[in-house]
Amino acid sequence: MVATPAPPVEVPVNESPAAPTAPTLPPTGAATTWVNIFGDTGWCGSPVMASLARLMTDLGGDVFLAGDLAYPNGTLEEFRRCFDPELGRFRSRFWAAPGNHDYQTAGAAGYFTYFGERAGPDRSGYYAIGSSTWQVLMLNSNVANGRNSVQIEWVRQQLRSSTARCTLAVMHHPFDSSGPNGPNPQQRDLWDVMYSLGVDVVVTGHDHLYERHAPQDANQRPDPVRGIRLFIAGTGGAPPYGRARAAGNSEVLITGHGLLRLKLEPALYEWEFRNVNGAVLDRGLNICH
Repeated sequence: MVATPAPPVEVPVNESPAAPTAPTLPPTGAATTWVNIFGDTGWCGSPVMASLARLMTDLGGDVFLAGDLAYPNGTLEEFRRCFDPELGRFRSRFWAAPGNHDYQTAGAAGYFTYFGERAGPDRSGYYAIGSSTWQVLMLNSNVANGRNSVQIEWVRQQLRSSTARCTLAVMHHPFDSSGPNGPNPQQRDLWDVMYSLGVDVVVTGHDHLYERHAPQDANQRPDPVRGIRLFIAGTGGAPPYGRARAAGNSEVLITGHGLLRLKLEPALYEWEFRNVNGAVLDRGLNICH
């Protein structure tokens, strides 16, 4: 059985209100920390969630979820039946961003009810996690993200006021992809703001594969000095996709399930992609801007 890629669901801003002064959540802790990231999970009947649960037990660290977390429609019943049995035990380690399948239920009500404060302090779907050396923005790529949108203004304020050297953003839809859902020009305004204000790394899901891109600017041109490095980690259990096209900045593409690990250090980040058996299939490091 192969899942049909779903297009982004555009949700009016007034369905997910949030002021630009939305609160920042407590610091993640130590100056150096490993975090785990994946999306496109909660697929009933898939053995992948049990494998990911074993892997997360062994690895430790917070878990950032990149959307589409209960298939097919993000109902509360699907979260309880398809996500919770294997992954619910890690809820205290989760920070979630919503995907388009989560919005198949009006207002992503199942998603927000299930995750509660682990989906942010309100139901906007975006929020910040701060620490002394890294700022983490959990973003909502399902809502309007035009240049003057509420979320983009909030992102501007967060980035301008941050004292952290390094910034990671997690959301569902990738700006570009070699899978069937790339490129996504509707993300350009958001990427322009993130690029101009120094975001280092963006991690997404949506395409059910792992892909690492070289740092790029908001016009998808290579920029090894100030560019944003994009990772796609839609590898959490939904049926995998293969390569559909060749994204211009793609460096590595892996078809299969697993999770991305990022080591957030004071002035750099390391990455590794582990499959469900724990084998490291991709790794590297980069200095922050």
